[in-house]
Amino acid sequence: MIEVDSGIRRVTFAMPLGLDHVHSYLLPTSRGGWTVVDTGLGLPDAAVNWGRVLDGLEEPVERIVVTHFHPDHVGAAADLVALTGAPVLQGADDYAQCLRTWGERRDQELMPAYLRVHGTPEPEVEGFREEAAAFVQLVRFARDPEPLEPGDRVDGWEVFQLPGHADGHRALMRDGILVAGDTLLGSITPNIGLYPASRPDPLGDYLGSLERIIGLAPRLALPGHGDPIDDPVGRARELIGHHEGRLQQTAAALDGRPQTAYEVSLALFPDELSTVLRRFALAETRAHLEYLVHRDGARRVDEEERVSYLSAE
Repeated sequence: MIEVDSGIRRVTFAMPLGLDHVHSYLLPTSRGGWTVVDTGLGLPDAAVNWGRVLDGLEEPVERIVVTHFHPDHVGAAADLVALTGAPVLQGADDYAQCLRTWGERRDQELMPAYLRVHGTPEPEVEGFREEAAAFVQLVRFARDPEPLEPGDRVDGWEVFQLPGHADGHRALMRDGILVAGDTLLGSITPNIGLYPASRPDPLGDYLGSLERIIGLAPRLALPGHGDPIDDPVGRARELIGHHEGRLQQTAAALDGRPQTAYEVSLALFPDELSTVLRRFALAETRAHLEYLVHRDGARRVDEEERVSYLSAE
């Protein structure tokens, strides 16, 4: 646990994923306690690791804020509630996505059907089933959280909705410090993917979020992964430039031959990838393709068992 700025402490947890770590932040409160932002992945030792963190605090945890429903941010929320008794605050739309993705009534055929219709080979679809069953065990989210909505204030921190990486992604800002979740990352680009039952234009959402950050002009951003970002506005502009370049590559990959998003992803991400990373590549490719479709830069062809894309001309 280290102090990053203005009494804010950062806790880093290891993860056995493509990213090897995730950060949680402890924000000092006006009552002398702490607001915890994000909880890490619900690994078997999550409660033990959080117990060590809590043992190092002289003051209590007053509340837990979830920026978004991804496993490495919400996965240990129930463990932390059990240890602290603190309430969880999460966006209502994000919690609904959490239930759809991780809840007992989730549609287990939704993602396999999505993968098939966008061209994923069947062995990779079946591999997803095995991985999904294992992943669900690592997500212990808190039930019925208190709503966290744009414009709310949490002990002086203003709440913003910055969609793109996740539809209901929330961020907190106070005194020029943006607790950014995965909206801004310094050394890598956040995954902007289009998934089932999500907003139709996540890349358009994300570019809008980056413009919002530029307008807010924070002096420091605290990301979910990697080092603090000393020039958030400059980083936001870099990410806009990255996606402008990727959109050009996406348009160039299209021709008169109908291609699935999976096929286009092989052109945009030609390196050999694990099945998990290839799914991320597929979802990000779809986000760029649909951005073009919404702006007449590409055409989508919807068939019963296949969705494909062509150039606009």
